[in-house]
Amino acid sequence: MTARHAPTRLVALALGCFALASGPASAQVPTEFEPGKWTSLFNGKDLEGWIPKFVSSPLGENYRDTFRVEDGVLKVSYDRWDEFRGEFGHLFFYRPFTKYKLRVEYRFVGEQCKKGPGWAFRNSGAMLYSQDPTTMRKDQDFPASLEIQFLGGGETGKRPTANVCSPGTVFTMDGKLITQHCTDSKSGTFRGDQWVTVEVECHGFGPIKNYVNGQLVMEYEKPQLDANDPDGGPLIKDGRRDLAGGWIALQAESHPVEFRKVEIMPLAD
Repeated sequence: MTARHAPTRLVALALGCFALASGPASAQVPTEFEPGKWTSLFNGKDLEGWIPKFVSSPLGENYRDTFRVEDGVLKVSYDRWDEFRGEFGHLFFYRPFTKYKLRVEYRFVGEQCKKGPGWAFRNSGAMLYSQDPTTMRKDQDFPASLEIQFLGGGETGKRPTANVCSPGTVFTMDGKLITQHCTDSKSGTFRGDQWVTVEVECHGFGPIKNYVNGQLVMEYEKPQLDANDPDGGPLIKDGRRDLAGGWIALQAESHPVEFRKVEIMPLAD
């Protein structure tokens, strides 16, 4: 179900960049993905199979040990930061996918990092259809991708989750081309530190469906690179804008978040 083979450099980073920290007891990185069967992308022990990319840091450097595994949970932690200076981070799985279901269980915890942007309060996400992380600029904030945006509620007001944001991309919804950065889903608001399950069903360039705790909250289709975007535009080759697949990444945007499940189920062609 790959869009194309992962670059050798990316595989080497995924298998080796955390070797010293994880030691010989590291769990095996999944390499086989059977259609119709859920496979965990996160082994619950370490970050093998995943590659971090932070703004202004080289690919593979886990800036301030932000991504880590503790008590079987993949955490985005800011306890080693003094303040946030725009160092957005993404943790990429080592290979791309095309048609699949992705299931993520997450929750927001603690306080936002000092000087984190207001919009990033209880804000994270999963980047799908993403560009190859080896093609990102060192100072690039976000990969060209479709972001399934995870939001937590404040004390009052509505704040849906499983929204779609589109750095470097556009998509179609209800027959209309969507060019605005973020489009809200129809989900409810989830406050506090409760666990939330988001599932996304991706059919390549075809339909995409977002679910929250089993309820369908959004449908859209036809993801494309944005020719007018400074990051998405240069990725268009031979006029080909349509996105049939890509890499998957988890976000670090200045608020602590925990992931206890990250699972994928390839879909049959």
